[in-house]
Amino acid sequence: TMNVEHEISLLVEEIRRLGTKNADGQVSVKFGVLFADEKCANLFEALVGTLKAAKRRKIVTYQGELLLQGVHDNVDIVLLQD
Repeated sequence: TMNVEHEISLLVEEIRRLGTKNADGQVSVKFGVLFADEKCANLFEALVGTLKAAKRRKIVTYQGELLLQGVHDNVDIVLLQD
């Protein structure tokens, strides 16, 4: 298995690549965009798990606990650290 810290750093890169700055100047991306991205699909074995780990470490934030494809496609994932 990949190192969690490494996975989170990859996640941060992908959020930067796919996201846009919100009104607060933070980079934000919809879960659906992240989930549907081919590069992300190949990079992350468990995108949701990596997101949860990043959320626990206060690197990203999003509404809710568990993100499901389809149901939560419009949930914003916000990068808290630059």
